Amino acid sequence: MTATNLQAPSVPLQQPLLLQVSGSIAFDTIMVFQGRFKDHILADQVHMLNVAFLAPEMRQEFGGCAANIGYGLLGLGCPTRLLAAVGKDGHDYLQRLKGLGADVTGVVVEDSMFTAQAFITTDLDDNQITAFHPGAMSVAHKAAIKPDTASLGIVSPNGRQAMLDHAQGFFDTGIPFVFDPGQGLPMFNKDELLAFIRKASWLAVNDYEGEMLSRTLGLSLTELRAHLKPHPEGAVIVTKGSQGVWLDGPQGAQAIEAVAVKQALDPTGCGDAFRAGLLWGLAHGLPVATSCKAGVYLGAAKVQVRGAQNHRIEIQAIRKAAGLN
Repeated sequence: MTATNLQAPSVPLQQPLLLQVSGSIAFDTIMVFQGRFKDHILADQVHMLNVAFLAPEMRQEFGGCAANIGYGLLGLGCPTRLLAAVGKDGHDYLQRLKGLGADVTGVVVEDSMFTAQAFITTDLDDNQITAFHPGAMSVAHKAAIKPDTASLGIVSPNGRQAMLDHAQGFFDTGIPFVFDPGQGLPMFNKDELLAFIRKASWLAVNDYEGEMLSRTLGLSLTELRAHLKPHPEGAVIVTKGSQGVWLDGPQGAQAIEAVAVKQALDPTGCGDAFRAGLLWGLAHGLPVATSCKAGVYLGAAKVQVRGAQNHRIEIQAIRKAAGLN
């Protein structure tokens, strides 16, 4: 395996394909405990755990995988259609996404439920305890794919049925898509995960998810690439945070270096930012390794800002990072 140093084409980018993004729209409530969980949890008493953490610092952020990915794509000028669901408290959020330029005709509004919400408590060691309420995500499978073959898709963490249905829908309509199981990985058994991979042309995971997936399926990540639906730029992509990205694609196994940052403030949404850059490149017909470079840059821009949808997106800087003139 060698570090990639591809020279991307200097020709103008082609018109981007429509991006159809299946995933969650959620609110993230983030609290900071000014201590360390390990100092307040007795290892020999976890069978009767009863703890409370005072968290004087709290903020609420816009989140959810589809919305986070969409934020990046819209900032890059890509036509983006969201396949998701919101609840009775999600109307303003939906208007915000629409104001950013998102096509929200594929978003289900369920006024009998709350929008999905994550409650995250972080300690001084950056350990996290998270409670997640899926809410309207459970009806996201009602979001209909637009049967437009000039599209590219992604199936990211969403309601279980939505992930199954949207993967099948992309496959049936001939729309190449990225399978990004993320936190949704434990919802599926071995046969279901392998079926996802065989319908997708790209598999995108972080290093922990990649290891979990490999162990569950009994296949190495390189072996998994052979199970992907054929595509000229199809690849298995593994993000490794500050260690960059590993991918196995048409040029074989390659490593892409991370972008150095001044200060890493918040990793929340970095994976989604990477996927936005990846999809931006693929939608413009760029090689997968070049697209990953754009993703790495966007992830680095995100980690320096708190919240998943507050970072600046500079197209020229991303073009430069990807090697485009």
